[in-house]
Amino acid sequence: MVNITVDEIQKDPLKYLRQVEAGETLVIMRFNQPIAELRPIASSQQLRPFGLCAGEFTVPDDFDAPLPEDLLNAFEGK
Repeated sequence: MVNITVDEIQKDPLKYLRQVEAGETLVIMRFNQPIAELRPIASSQQLRPFGLCAGEFTVPDDFDAPLPEDLLNAFEGK
């Protein structure tokens, strides 16, 4: 954790944002009192593993076959 003053961060904000991007936590001080903490956001989004549902279902051979007329009519409101 690094302590910086409000004046320091105003002089070169990108410098401090790069430090945060690199994983560092900054404590912003005013009058020797901490007023804020600037830290990287923990990534909570995890990618699904490839093949997660492999073998749990099968695609029928007629998957892309045209729909029956009665079902098409139902969609079209006939």
